[in-house]
Amino acid sequence: MSSIVLCSLGNSNANNNDTNNNNEEEETFPIPTIYRCRAPIASLDCMEEFQTNEHLTQGTPQTKQELLQNLAQQTPLTAPNHGPLVTRQSSVTPGLRYRNLGKSGLRVSNVGLGTWVTFGSGVTEEQAEEVIQLAYDSGINVFDLSEAYSGVRAELELGRILQRRGWKRSSYIVTTKIYWNTKSDERGLSRKHVIESVRASLARLQLGYIDVVIVHKADPMCPMEEVVRAMNHVISQGWAMYWGTARWTPVEVMEAYTNCRQFNCVTPISEQSEYHMFCREKTELYMPELYNKIGVGLMAWSPLTMGLVSGKLEDGGVPLFARSSFKNKYSSFSWTEDETQAANKEGYTWLKERLQPEETRRQQDKLRDISQLADKLGCTVSQLAIAWCLKNESVQCLLLGATSVEQLYESIQSLQLVPKLNTNTMNELERILDNKPIRPPMVSTLALR
Repeated sequence: MSSIVLCSLGNSNANNNDTNNNNEEEETFPIPTIYRCRAPIASLDCMEEFQTNEHLTQGTPQTKQELLQNLAQQTPLTAPNHGPLVTRQSSVTPGLRYRNLGKSGLRVSNVGLGTWVTFGSGVTEEQAEEVIQLAYDSGINVFDLSEAYSGVRAELELGRILQRRGWKRSSYIVTTKIYWNTKSDERGLSRKHVIESVRASLARLQLGYIDVVIVHKADPMCPMEEVVRAMNHVISQGWAMYWGTARWTPVEVMEAYTNCRQFNCVTPISEQSEYHMFCREKTELYMPELYNKIGVGLMAWSPLTMGLVSGKLEDGGVPLFARSSFKNKYSSFSWTEDETQAANKEGYTWLKERLQPEETRRQQDKLRDISQLADKLGCTVSQLAIAWCLKNESVQCLLLGATSVEQLYESIQSLQLVPKLNTNTMNELERILDNKPIRPPMVSTLALR
């Protein structure tokens, strides 16, 4: 049994002295030990909101120059026998939020860094490291890779950067993709290729595990049972924490989920899908249904249509394009293998040849109206395109690409534009785009008889 007069958050010794000195003046009463000064525990949501507000009011960089100066002045801390140890800065970009990916417990930032162009040709390793550093300091915790991006360079360089920076492993999320390979006979989703690809990625990244392994395109030549069993094995071995898909049709995602349930395997938690102002059908019609029914979240990519948005329409830059101009059976949901290879080898000049003149003219007119609306909002067309994607609540993580810190900084500022896209602004954008997807009507098989 013990006595108590006042519960205080101050020094315990001081409280004891005060109690001893005032024993004669104040009446004390005994209480059981189990009831001693137990403060209520704040919920995680409350703590997150409190921290976010603090970040918005204290120490958020106001200009690009200040942010870049902070980046240059950082010096890594050292820990005995553990190499460099760097903690994340206390300032988080306004508008940055963390959400659960799918219906899993994995918390991801609402914008992530897609490294296709970051580790592409013409970008040095020093420039790429500056982009990675800026993303991390801004609060971004998702870094998306693929063995198809610049061969194996992306994974090798990111692995070296992570080792040099010494960031706490729990503070960032690495997603990498499997399926592609430089040799045609070493691609696909066989159990052999899946396991070999994941282990090779771990070696290149110099990591103990990959947070999310993304299956980059479904394999029509491999049974779905083999794919889901292979992914389940990868997770059970501790090589990965979760798995997801990229550029799969809704039917393929449902088939994978059904097989997972049938064979008691770990289900996918996310689908990476293309999403921008001129590609909306899959993301807006089918992904919300997949999330509600089977818990598959959405990571959107290409908000700027693979970087083809030109800030100045008179520059002759390639406009945003619609997938309807691509006459192949995967036109609604993904790129074909030939398109991906052409993009890696020839840049994006091949797209100009596929754009129909009439369609190009219509999209130029739409972009001109969008540019005028962006001027009224005080932003660029690129920033408006990114903010428009983030306005969709189904997008849990939007992957941005950047070849320089200036480009990434400009894209991150789009987060502050999202609250300005009110109902009137969104209606105006819908009027300009005039391409809101509509689910086709149900057709009864009885009516065909």
